[in-house]
Amino acid sequence: MSIMQTSSHPATSVVAEDPAMLNRSMGVWNSFTLGFAVVSPVVGLYAIIGVQTQVTGGGWFTALAICLVMQLLVATVYAELASQFPIAGGAYKWARQLGGTITGQYAGVIYVCSTIAMLTTTAYTGGIWLSILFDSASTSGEMMVLWGLIFLLLCMLLNLVHDRVFRITIALGVYAEVVGSLGIAVLLFLFFREHPFSELFQHLGTGSAPSKTAAFLAALAIAGWAFIGFDACSTTAEETCEPKRMVPRAIFLALSAVGAVVVFNSAALTLSFDHDTLARTSATFDPITPLIASHIGDWFEKPFLAIVVVAFLACGASVVKYTSRIVFSMAREGNMPQRLCRVTADKTPRNAVLTTVTMAALGLLLGLSDEAVALIIAFGTGGLYAMFAMTTGVGLFTRLTGRWNPALGELKLGKWGLVINFLAFVWSLFELINIAWPRSYFAGADAPWWQLWAVPLVLGGILSCTTLSILIRRYQ
Repeated sequence: MSIMQTSSHPATSVVAEDPAMLNRSMGVWNSFTLGFAVVSPVVGLYAIIGVQTQVTGGGWFTALAICLVMQLLVATVYAELASQFPIAGGAYKWARQLGGTITGQYAGVIYVCSTIAMLTTTAYTGGIWLSILFDSASTSGEMMVLWGLIFLLLCMLLNLVHDRVFRITIALGVYAEVVGSLGIAVLLFLFFREHPFSELFQHLGTGSAPSKTAAFLAALAIAGWAFIGFDACSTTAEETCEPKRMVPRAIFLALSAVGAVVVFNSAALTLSFDHDTLARTSATFDPITPLIASHIGDWFEKPFLAIVVVAFLACGASVVKYTSRIVFSMAREGNMPQRLCRVTADKTPRNAVLTTVTMAALGLLLGLSDEAVALIIAFGTGGLYAMFAMTTGVGLFTRLTGRWNPALGELKLGKWGLVINFLAFVWSLFELINIAWPRSYFAGADAPWWQLWAVPLVLGGILSCTTLSILIRRYQ
């Protein structure tokens, strides 16, 4: 039977035949808040602003805006696929359904590994913010890992308690984002702006990058971290009411809202602080708190830290849910142990959640070495862009060969769908190469060679192991 014959109603066939079903209880608001929390303006912008300033010197606003526009094209392809195939696992399931079983296996392994790396990165950085909040900040690898594990444990508990507690936490995270990100940005923009708008486009190439061109390409690579995670809406489509209509809306809403906040925040921060001060504080882990406290007052430091920690917890808990649904879907298809697709009485894939957190905790142990944790952070972004390239590439190929008919989905883009799909694929492939490209001025002059080649090495290792596994299973 051809793919065209089996793909018009994939969600119905899978869910009806498989007893491992998830509870369809999420509305469009819940799906949107999940996607918003994963992409997270606070986590995204506050994680990159210091690196952007150090590497580029400034003037990275244009790169940030370009990255957002191009990611919206990628999100459009994801929305188009989700409107036809609203199944747990999202892009993994689409790759399997449109490209075949082997394509699905490669996609699933890359997807799980990259989202685990994303969760590890979120736990590592979130743990540091948590330690700062409780006045226990330490530069030792052991303490940073310990706080990361505490943060990860909280994220796990939020996924195992009643679903209502999880939703409340995510909603609080969104409100914290509004106050701690958008609210402060508006305050800075209206009352503390010190520079003309031309400041947004100045100082490019004055950082560690050797030229303006190198600085701009680096700015694009770094900006990529700020706009990943919108695909979380699609991985939980099986738990969303009216998913063919609601999930595409949630994808667009999540990325558009976060993108607008990140772009505005970056402008407000750049226009409100002296360039030399920004460059100096960017050498520290937390360049934001002292800058904001200097304008608003020291009394605001603790409340601001609390807001940031809540936003990080919402992001971390959402990434656990996001990743565990990919694990659940792969297990249900037989690509991971079957016990990982078992659900509890309230339809929670507990084993998948525990496995996700355990793998992230093992990844956190690399935080004992600064060089090793840098590898995880680099792959967290590069791996997801590899997944974007694979998803848009499979979509483009099957669209051109007639194996996928997008007109069967709820979101109908007509001829524009092909143009958008092509541009999204070219962008994803370019950004993957750009992120993976070795740069000594990124990692430091003393960085070992394997750290510079982190993304291609890890990605190559994953693909090699997956190929070996496929061959062994085939000839057993």
